[in-house]
Amino acid sequence: MPHLGSTVHLRALAVATLRPRQTTPPRPPSAAERIVIVSASVGAGHDGAAAELERRLLAAGLAVDRLDLLDVLPARLGRLVRDGYHRMLVRTPWLYQRIYSSTERAGGGGPVARALLRSAEQRLLRALPADTGAVVSTYPGASRVLGNLRLAGRLTVPVLTYLTDFSVHPLWVADGVDVHLALHAVPAAQATAAGARDVRVCGPVADPRFHPVNAAERTAARTRFGLPASAPLALLVAGSWGVGPVRQVARELRDCGAAVPVVVCGRNEELAEQLRADGIEHVHGWVDDMPGLMHAADVLVQNAGGLTSLEAFAAGLPVASYGCIPGHGLTNASALDQAGVAAWIRDPAQLKHVLAELIDGPRGLLQREAGLALFAGEVPGRGPARAAGNDRGTDTGAHQDTATGADRGPAAETVRVCRAGAGPATPITVRRTRPVRPTALRLATTTALACAVWAGAVGTAVATTDGGPGLIHAIGKSLDFDDPGDGHHELHTAHEAHAKGDRS
Repeated sequence: MPHLGSTVHLRALAVATLRPRQTTPPRPPSAAERIVIVSASVGAGHDGAAAELERRLLAAGLAVDRLDLLDVLPARLGRLVRDGYHRMLVRTPWLYQRIYSSTERAGGGGPVARALLRSAEQRLLRALPADTGAVVSTYPGASRVLGNLRLAGRLTVPVLTYLTDFSVHPLWVADGVDVHLALHAVPAAQATAAGARDVRVCGPVADPRFHPVNAAERTAARTRFGLPASAPLALLVAGSWGVGPVRQVARELRDCGAAVPVVVCGRNEELAEQLRADGIEHVHGWVDDMPGLMHAADVLVQNAGGLTSLEAFAAGLPVASYGCIPGHGLTNASALDQAGVAAWIRDPAQLKHVLAELIDGPRGLLQREAGLALFAGEVPGRGPARAAGNDRGTDTGAHQDTATGADRGPAAETVRVCRAGAGPATPITVRRTRPVRPTALRLATTTALACAVWAGAVGTAVATTDGGPGLIHAIGKSLDFDDPGDGHHELHTAHEAHAKGDRS
């Protein structure tokens, strides 16, 4: 088939492999330098970025500790937060969209979220080793906690936020954080607009196993996974939880005829069984060798725009966003499209045409080059690429890191910030209020959280009652900005029908 041996594909591989190799190693840091990375086990993206940062910092000779913010929350509330977020994405995605949009407009979280994060401050501070030189956050909540500690003068070392996504929700930008590290000029501009003071574009990180391969390695990967030797393959992913309209997208991929779908369901075993029942031949659960699957595929179809997209860029695989989940899935699709590194397919009628262009057309070549350029000079042994494509758009006011080779990238920037030390934290105006006793604060926090959990339970109950489907449809329609229609009328009608059902 032409997609395996075409000039387009060979040219893309040449761009990735025929670059000068980095020969000058960086100056090894002092053994006394210690970096603490704070992430959160919400899905796999935040932890995946933290793990790769840790690997690179360790390879550079630093001492590294990793903490999970959910483990730091009191009364085992972390598990409640993670499970609640998971249930919301699976059962009531419209509710997640509403929360995401409202907090985006408000510029941050509400009082319940602030109270929850405040309850973690002292516990997180105690968990930091005494010789910590800098702290890196890969999760918005952790950035908020660390920023508050910096502003209060309780944390005297620099704090960095590594923005793991291409779109930047205002929750990512926390007062008190010294440096925000962005993947590209597009998220850098969004972070600057949200109020971040020092934003540095230094590219993403990905496991070095994600790299371009030649035709022989591609054939070997297909054989290893039992995949067709010559047919074009579309790798469909939906995160570690397997959320979103995956069944519908898999059927559309199969029926459009552009490529054979290869679906990764993560830990969603129920989804895997449903897909097999639908006649989807190549279905996988949790996959340890994701680099191998990407080496076997011709295009990645994703719905969230997180770490898997970055890994595909590093592997030289073109990416399409389709059937995106609410909230960050939609905003990431828009930002990736704006950056020119992924195609955003909004209309099912475009699916076959766009996939054909990505698999064996000039559009695929351009996106491969743009994706690989994000990693210019970052991965040792891969060699520096040409300019990382950060010249798209207008000047954002962010600091553009123009260094090449081993001096470039989030890990190298973290080392530089650690060595420079922390300056004075940004002063804030403290509103004088009546001091709150610790017991009263804990009681207020617990009460607020209980109310939030109760509200979530009520929302889930409404969604699963007889009148719920109509209500969900109406709310979903009211949130569809591309088709405003008469969604508010439908919402009112569904609500009245649901109320009548209750009275009867």
